[in-house]
Amino acid sequence: MAPLQLLAVFAASFIFMQTLGNSQTCLDCFVHSRAAHYPNSEEKGTETGSCGFGTFGATINGGDVSAASDLFRNGLGCGACYQVRCTNSNYCSDKGVTVVITDQGAGDRTDFILSKRAFARMAQTTDAAASLLSFGVVDIEYRRVSCSYPDKNITIKIEESSDNPHYLAFVIWYQQGKKDITAVQLCETQNFVCKLLDRTRGAVWTTTSPPRGPLQIRMLLSVDDGDETWVVAVNNIPENWKAGDTYDSGIQVDA
Repeated sequence: MAPLQLLAVFAASFIFMQTLGNSQTCLDCFVHSRAAHYPNSEEKGTETGSCGFGTFGATINGGDVSAASDLFRNGLGCGACYQVRCTNSNYCSDKGVTVVITDQGAGDRTDFILSKRAFARMAQTTDAAASLLSFGVVDIEYRRVSCSYPDKNITIKIEESSDNPHYLAFVIWYQQGKKDITAVQLCETQNFVCKLLDRTRGAVWTTTSPPRGPLQIRMLLSVDDGDETWVVAVNNIPENWKAGDTYDSGIQVDA
């Protein structure tokens, strides 16, 4: 191959690798936006969030939670974690706060409506927090980060509307990592017949005529680049499952 051709091939390869590296790096880039906080007097989140988490949605992550607008993604964004930091250096810390999406909502060109606790935790000091809260809406930058609950496994909470054996609805607590739960299957443990569940609202998965016997839960974890992984719970949902009960899956997901 001629020297000029070799040079052209090298240059093209260098540009491709640089572009690839930049696209991978930008998966962790901050996005500029705005954030508000819940207007009520509650420091933590709401118990009636659109994700269907109930009281859990107000207290998870110590109450550092948020409603999201576009990032709600018809419920797919429920349980996702974001690092959010305000940009006014007079008041705001470099670290910001990590929040969990538990609700849907939008304000004045905002992507997030934070709990008051989370909103204040973006500040450098207590006095700065009071100033931020008085502003109501601030400029921010955010990025998705991995959710981490070191002492918790993914947990299944059976909805009160469930009726064994006719109807089963549940939400998934302590979603970990940076991937979305895009599908859920319930499988009979004896004959391995599986049924794909419906996401009816937020993070609530439902099925009529659920499979019988002890049930194995399988979750499809996905990311935007198309990577998908089925994760199988270690512990089964027992045959005599009851509305209101919680069941430990026995697994954590770090990716």
